[in-house]
Amino acid sequence: MLLNKTVFVALTTSLFLLGGPASQAGTLSSYTIKQLLEPCVEGDNDSRWGATAEAECEQYITGFIDAFVMTADGGQADGVCLPEANRADEVRWAFMRWAHDNYDQRERPAAEGLMAAIKAHFACK
Repeated sequence: MLLNKTVFVALTTSLFLLGGPASQAGTLSSYTIKQLLEPCVEGDNDSRWGATAEAECEQYITGFIDAFVMTADGGQADGVCLPEANRADEVRWAFMRWAHDNYDQRERPAAEGLMAAIKAHFACK
């Protein structure tokens, strides 16, 4: 059975983030856009734990991007051209903008929101 690239990236990312077997991959679906957005936003807003929050956000995003790049020929096959410099931060800002613009979708899995944000903000020209 062929997997949709988004599903494959989500499953692969869960292995990076959870450090467990594929049987735990379903855990990723319970981590929502809203839950990822919180540390991403707090990374800029909170002087006490902002650096920790930003690291949490960018680690998730970095794992997702690494999996996406490995499975999608760098993303260009999907019409995605990720920035070379400061990639995790650029994707973080794109994700936050997308999540705020799509407020009604915050209960969807974080991996789906990241994929939508990447496709919306980093389309190849």
